[in-house]
Amino acid sequence: MPADRVHLVRHGESTWNLQRRLQGQTAHPPLTGRGREQAARAAATLRRLVAGPVRLLSSDLIRARQTADILAGTLGVEVHERAELREQALGALEGRLTRELRAQPVPAGLDVTEVRWGGGESIADVHARVGLLLAEVALWPVPDIVLVTHGDTLRVALAVLEGRGHREVAWEVVGNGEVVTRSLGNPFGTPAPGR
Repeated sequence: MPADRVHLVRHGESTWNLQRRLQGQTAHPPLTGRGREQAARAAATLRRLVAGPVRLLSSDLIRARQTADILAGTLGVEVHERAELREQALGALEGRLTRELRAQPVPAGLDVTEVRWGGGESIADVHARVGLLLAEVALWPVPDIVLVTHGDTLRVALAVLEGRGHREVAWEVVGNGEVVTRSLGNPFGTPAPGR
């Protein structure tokens, strides 16, 4: 029997979130104290949502892995790292302040979902890698799957789960430590009760 639901968790607040720096795939920014509290709240939420067997996957970047370790302690499961859950690579832009990026004009007619910002990945690239992972985990014989990831990657995963292409990724921000649950089906899923 394939998986029924996927629970997407954005990592808790990191030191670079606090400084408003672009993190991308920079591995080292750890969670803040507030980030650890957010992860603990996410763990409590998942404890209420998950009744049976669960598989927990996480990005291998420190801020996600620290979040996943807190979830794993509450759920009593192991963490399995998957690079497909990493944040969108932002290349040379990583470490810069977000306000610096916002100050730069975007050329008219540019499809921002196809741009490899700073020499990193485009949203289209992230959509492709996340889509492959979600297609794989949808077939796993456990009722619930928890994926600990990052802001942009989570938004892309929601688009994939809802059958939307890379040009249709919503720009709504999912907060640090938030849990978003979707039912798995065809093409992937529909919103589950709650968020």
